[in-house]
Amino acid sequence: MTDQGAVVSSDGWQRLITARTAYTQAVSAHYDEILHHVAHRAQAEGSLGKADIGALLLWKRLRADTPWAGALMAVADADVRRATAAAMAAVRDTSLSRSAAARAGRAALAELPGFTSGDALASAVLTAAAPDRMAVYDRRAHTALRSLGVTLTHSRGRYSRYIDAIDRLLASAPDPARSWTPREMDTALYHLPLNSPTPPST
Repeated sequence: MTDQGAVVSSDGWQRLITARTAYTQAVSAHYDEILHHVAHRAQAEGSLGKADIGALLLWKRLRADTPWAGALMAVADADVRRATAAAMAAVRDTSLSRSAAARAGRAALAELPGFTSGDALASAVLTAAAPDRMAVYDRRAHTALRSLGVTLTHSRGRYSRYIDAIDRLLASAPDPARSWTPREMDTALYHLPLNSPTPPST
C-alpha cells in the first residue's frame, strides 16, 4: 500500500500531462535506446548480466567510482544472472499485482552489491526486465509525487509502494494519461519538478 492515497486534482493531472509532453519534446528519441537494448537481451536470455547493469548505470547517469561497483565486479556473472533471473521472473509474473511483483523483484536483487539499499539502479533493472509493468524510481519522481500530495516515505519497501502509487494514479487518470504505461508515468513525474512550483514543506 502507498503511504498516502494517490488522489490527484484536475490541476495536478494537467501538470502531469504537460510535463509528459514537455519530456517528449526535451529528451532525444534516442535516449532510451540503451534501456530498449537491455530489455531485448533480457527477454531473450531470461536475465541481466554485469554488462547489462553497466549499460543501465550509464543510462541512469549514476556514478561507477564507488565501492559497491567494485564489489559487484568481483561477483561472478553467473551469480548476478541468478539474482536477476529471479527478479525478472517476479516482475513478469502477471498473477501478482504490479506492486507485489515489484516487492518480490526488488527483494531478489537485494543480495547483489549496489542493490542492498536505494532504488534508482534496481528500478532500472526491474524496468528492463518488465518494461510494460515496472517504472523507474528516482528522487525527482519522488519529489513530484510529493508536489501532487502523494506521500511516499523512505522506509523499507519503498519501490513497491512507488509502483502502487503509480498504479493508483493510472487507475484514476483522465485522457490521455489513462493509456500511459507505468514507464510513461515515471517520465511525467521525472519532468514535473521542472514545470511546477516548489512544493510546500510538510
